Amino acid sequence: MPLPAYEPSRCIICDHTDAEVIAERDDLRAEVEALWSYHQRRLRPETPPTRLMDRIAFSEHVPLRLVRCRECGLVYRNPVERVRELTEIYARDTSPPDVLRSLHDTQLPAVRAQARALRRLLARGGSGLEVGSYVGAFLAAAREEGLQFEGLDINARVNELTRAMGFTVHDGDLTSFDAERTFDAVAIWNTFDQLADPRAAVHAAARLLRPGGILAVRVPNGELYAALHRRFVRGRRVERVVARAVLAQNNLLSFPYRYGFTRDALTRLFEEQGFAIRRIQGDVLVPTADEWTRPWARLEERVIKRMMGGVVRRRDGHWAPWLDVFAVRGD
Repeated sequence: MPLPAYEPSRCIICDHTDAEVIAERDDLRAEVEALWSYHQRRLRPETPPTRLMDRIAFSEHVPLRLVRCRECGLVYRNPVERVRELTEIYARDTSPPDVLRSLHDTQLPAVRAQARALRRLLARGGSGLEVGSYVGAFLAAAREEGLQFEGLDINARVNELTRAMGFTVHDGDLTSFDAERTFDAVAIWNTFDQLADPRAAVHAAARLLRPGGILAVRVPNGELYAALHRRFVRGRRVERVVARAVLAQNNLLSFPYRYGFTRDALTRLFEEQGFAIRRIQGDVLVPTADEWTRPWARLEERVIKRMMGGVVRRRDGHWAPWLDVFAVRGD
């Protein structure tokens, strides 16, 4: 796959260009090598290449450079891939049907917690739209909770499979989605950080939500990534080992995202668009182990994520790998 074209970027939260460098190209290449080494020990040698996606291989190219805004702490790529090329990557990226069904089954147990959280906040059944619905795991979990969710995704081929599972899914993106009705909730799980313009997405979500409706997003924690990257590069041996494990188990090693948010950055972005933050909570990545994972590595993942989950849920989210944000649209 040819490298995309790049352009200079700036902070999407506060529009500042004053930023400190977190990682250069060589640093990120070292993270890629560490990621491959980490998972090669944990995957069976005959693992098909298609099963490496979203574990060793990702849709996004490795960043050329990562920086952190000195004003709000947002971690972002600078330079960044041009928007058109980014859209084309996700629109054409797909996996065989058996891989997609396996992802659906693997993700379903974990996303049930997100569906329950939304159900409690809505205090009743309700309608919703999931942006980046992909293989439909959250759509299934929402249905179990009595929520009537529809999906929206730019990948038409994946949408065909999700529809075949019995879900309503629309082709397209949030900013151009034209609905004649409003929803009780809009959810953007593991997609918000990959959007070309998250600010425009929040504005579009507000348009689709009824007053008092809930906007829910899950994003990688840029504050944690920056801290662990520093330990991975400069820490003592035990610090490097721990940093690699936490980053690798949470799909943060090599940072395959456009943005790494912080609590302060998210609060600022949402409040500027007329939302009130109801809750920000930390969590770990959904399980990724499958039938190609060695048995001891499956147990390792469960233990690591259970331990991490217990810690981050007792804290305020500053040191969680992922952040779940629930915000209420004002009148």
